[in-house]
Amino acid sequence: MPTELTLALTVNDEPVRRLVPAHRTLLELLREDLGLTGTKHGCDVGDCGACTVLMNGHPRLACITLAADCEGAVVETIEAVARGGDLHPVQAAFDHHVAAQCGYCTPGFIITLRQLFADNPNATEEELRHALGSNLCRCTGYTKILAAARDAQAVLQSRR
Repeated sequence: MPTELTLALTVNDEPVRRLVPAHRTLLELLREDLGLTGTKHGCDVGDCGACTVLMNGHPRLACITLAADCEGAVVETIEAVARGGDLHPVQAAFDHHVAAQCGYCTPGFIITLRQLFADNPNATEEELRHALGSNLCRCTGYTKILAAARDAQAVLQSRR
């Protein structure tokens, strides 16, 4: 079994080719090798959602995803959510509702919600809560996060 491998993938619309240790996680690749520190290092066991990124259009926990499993993948991190200096409606709603206190969990929530609304613009309250259940916040109690999510959903629906 090789101890290192050459990995080719796309991260935030940029091609990446790196020699990485075979045991390296996607989170380590993003933060340590690529300097993309918006994806947070939380629990290391896939429980908190702070490390959520999109991989091929699906939310993925970077702390329990081996970089080797990302060969040829398209990965998107929080750094790619705002486009051209404009906040995505989910980001703007989080800001408006002050839905982040310490902010550590915020990137995971934003990635999760952005993809939920892209896949299911008419997500029900139950679907919204289910999607958010994969992300833990130790500060806010979720009230402001849910309010921000509902507002972002309304803005996105109005743009259709």
